[in-house]
Amino acid sequence: MFKRIHHVAIICTDYMVSKNFYVNILGLTVVQEVYRAERKSYKLDLSVNGLYQIELFSFENPPERPSRPEAAGLRHLAFEVDDVTAVAFALNAKGVVTEELRIDEYTGKKFTFFTDPDGLPLEIYQS
Repeated sequence: MFKRIHHVAIICTDYMVSKNFYVNILGLTVVQEVYRAERKSYKLDLSVNGLYQIELFSFENPPERPSRPEAAGLRHLAFEVDDVTAVAFALNAKGVVTEELRIDEYTGKKFTFFTDPDGLPLEIYQS
């Protein structure tokens, strides 16, 4: 039935700030960028290591979505990395604040959280 996740869609409040964050800070690859004039909306397709796709959208005045305390719905987006400590350090060097490193009590693997420019919770998780 389901083969894999095709994409994750994110709506941002400041397109240029979010585009810079996902492309220049996180290092995702631009696949395609279009401006849909009838919607006054950008759609940016980003590749995550050639395997997955994130769609970044801009819309005029999107409503805020609660994130904390733990709101119902999709909780966060997690990226698998080889070395959580190194990636967290690299993000910190680019001005991204990460939480303290944690250890998953069931797998013993490291992980931590940070947020995108709109406060969307993002995670890096040791492979």
